[in-house]
Amino acid sequence: MKYEAVIFDLFGTLIKKFSVREHTEILRQMASVVSVPPDDFVQLWSATFNERGSGVFKSIDANIEYICQKCGVPAEDANVKIASQINLDYTKRSIKTHYYATKALFDLKSRGYKTGLISNCSAEIPGILSNKLFIRSIDVRVFSSLVGIQKPDPRIYQIAAERLVTTPEFCLYIGDGDEYELSGAAQAGMHPVLLRVSSEDSADVSRIGTEREEWPGDVITSLREVVNLL
Repeated sequence: MKYEAVIFDLFGTLIKKFSVREHTEILRQMASVVSVPPDDFVQLWSATFNERGSGVFKSIDANIEYICQKCGVPAEDANVKIASQINLDYTKRSIKTHYYATKALFDLKSRGYKTGLISNCSAEIPGILSNKLFIRSIDVRVFSSLVGIQKPDPRIYQIAAERLVTTPEFCLYIGDGDEYELSGAAQAGMHPVLLRVSSEDSADVSRIGTEREEWPGDVITSLREVVNLL
């Protein structure tokens, strides 16, 4: 067996990217609830991306309270909770698996492969995912906000390999190439593969530190192709 485990990215890989337009509108609704100028709220939300991903903010509420403080607006508990719920509801209804994701995971498990997930995400995501069907086929889930480390830091890949009771060299890593995750996987010793979904509306998704266009390694266009790499 060439590989022992297949590890996936979350956003843009197992689930679809969120709409930038829709999310911006949600942020503006949140801003209105807490009486923060919408443009300032959107800008500060974007600027605190790393704090959410590394677990500095333990909840949506904490992030909203920080933004209120920066804008000199009182963070009233009731309003903060309403704004937080708006964000949570949007996230829940926006999590949609990519075509073939659940089937691909099931196929890997049935063939005896270990499966893993590494995601740069905020603190509410693990709880939201817990009742999703596809998550049940993933043996190990490593969330940046819980371990305090984000991709492309090689340590987060090492954590996943250790929890899967294997070594990076026996791990295939599948991701859409954002946040230099593929280079990070390679540096950690894994074999990285870019998932490039052609049907995605590139004008309505956010990409940070993407390797998508110039990735020199293996590329697939559907999760259906993962088993062909093994």
